[in-house]
Amino acid sequence: MKVNQSLQLWGIYYIDREFARELGDPLRTVVEACSKAAAEEEAARLGFYDPWAHPVTLEQAIKAKWLPQRRCRHHVHQHTDGGIRV
Repeated sequence: MKVNQSLQLWGIYYIDREFARELGDPLRTVVEACSKAAAEEEAARLGFYDPWAHPVTLEQAIKAKWLPQRRCRHHVHQHTDGGIRV
């Protein structure tokens, strides 16, 4: 018999709790997962090193730092002759 596990919000914090306290224990991001282990795996997949998952409420999730926006390293400019320069 397979148990249907529902998704839950998990806050992702630093696993090194002393380091986290020095930074003010920031809520790094929030993921949805069916277990603590699955939440930590998802956070690692997203690029958060040393994740520590803890259940959070929706109100707490709103305060998360989230992922930084990706910056484009190459600017694409279109020349007047129709060519593209990188």
